[in-house]
Amino acid sequence: MWGSAMRYAKPSVFRGYRVSQVKAVNVEIQVVLGRATLPMAQLLRMGRGAVIPLDTSVNDEVWILANNHPVARGEIQINDERISIEVTRAANVYDYMAGGAS
Repeated sequence: MWGSAMRYAKPSVFRGYRVSQVKAVNVEIQVVLGRATLPMAQLLRMGRGAVIPLDTSVNDEVWILANNHPVARGEIQINDERISIEVTRAANVYDYMAGGAS
């Protein structure tokens, strides 16, 4: 069924239809800088401006998530007053779930 629809559709019309579908999809992108484990009591005592130490260092790669699923690793780039993420490689889902940094 799907193959026959592709065979008879005009290529430009079919491609345009699929692209418009892709453009309509919303994706939430998150960048995970690191992780921390805290007792709930300590978390509840924290106020505005509190600092939470993370399990990463300055030069560690960050995790890039799409809809809460790891898709890539990246490095933080700071230019003037803008912060961006440079994608460096694909994510290893198993490392993310295990809390690893490889």
